[in-house]
Amino acid sequence: MSLSLAGVCRGSALVLLHGIRPAGVKNGICTPVLVFSRLSLTLCNHYSSSKARLGLSRHVASRLRWANEKYEKFLQRRFPRFYVLYHTFMTGFRLLFQNAKEVRIIKTKMISNNVKFQNLSYREMETLRQFRRDMIKAIPLVLISVPPFANYLVFVLMYFFPRQLLIRHFWTPRQQVEFQRIYHSRRAENHVAILTGLTKTVPAVGDSRLQSRLLDLCNKVQSGAQPSVPEIQAVKGLFSGPPLGMKRLDADHMRLLCPLFFLTPWLPAFAVSHRLRGQALELLQLDRALHRLGVHELSESELRQVRPPAGSSVKHMLSRVGFAKPHSVHVITLQACYLRGVDSSRLSVAECQDWLIQWLKLSNQLKGNFSLSAKASLE
Repeated sequence: MSLSLAGVCRGSALVLLHGIRPAGVKNGICTPVLVFSRLSLTLCNHYSSSKARLGLSRHVASRLRWANEKYEKFLQRRFPRFYVLYHTFMTGFRLLFQNAKEVRIIKTKMISNNVKFQNLSYREMETLRQFRRDMIKAIPLVLISVPPFANYLVFVLMYFFPRQLLIRHFWTPRQQVEFQRIYHSRRAENHVAILTGLTKTVPAVGDSRLQSRLLDLCNKVQSGAQPSVPEIQAVKGLFSGPPLGMKRLDADHMRLLCPLFFLTPWLPAFAVSHRLRGQALELLQLDRALHRLGVHELSESELRQVRPPAGSSVKHMLSRVGFAKPHSVHVITLQACYLRGVDSSRLSVAECQDWLIQWLKLSNQLKGNFSLSAKASLE
């Protein structure tokens, strides 16, 4: 069958544009089948399979982001309360994955460079410490969700018992402020009992001058006054041996110290003693690292752990549905001052810095004095 002039010209033009001369072309005449076959091969060679896969993945990712944005807008408009919970959980998962990535980098550094925990920077120590506590708290929830269809029960439990079951990443801003106050109030409930126990041990002190200093120190704290660093240092020898050394304390007194470190007291006496010593040692190591870094190098988020502000739409939604007022989106949780026994939500940044400087002056004088380190947060 003869070829039309238009078909021949169109096929030849395509071949010339791509700079190839297909087999079977004689005197400027070629068949359309051969032209388009070679044209397809040329395009496949022009765009490799890896580039095609990359372009496809980018297209799919962009479509998923678009669908997610539409879904979030729908939730924000139709179900504002559920949107706040949804936004909190999505942000929590992102923060958790980011923390897990940071921990992996730190662990790799420790293994490859043979770096011990006490030689890490303050921020690296704090990241490992907090991530370990979060994972320990998350283990019971993971075990509950193992049986089939148990995930539905987990969702119900997480909704009704967020403080007991959820880690800090999945708390709403209002919950973080509320839970911090609950934990601090429970910690403060034991202050009176601990000070009473210290007062009862005064007669067991052999040196009359140390007896007088310890009694004056206890009375000063009970009256609400702030003792100075030299006043505490004057009695530090009593906490390195009898009667107030960590190995000399009775089980009841050690259990009173457990809430200061957010530890459970319902363990055997030897386990309580071991955990208290471990927490006190970790706190001393954090103090050494913080001293190397410098208190003024800490940002406000590291002093008081202020969560980054949410977007303006989320702020409006939080205030609208009653989860939090706009100014409370900057949420304060456990960190530098709070870890050492102070409710940092009642202090300014400058006051947090001044308090930490005084704390480090005392901590730098302690060399393995775990008992005094455990009780210093009472001051």
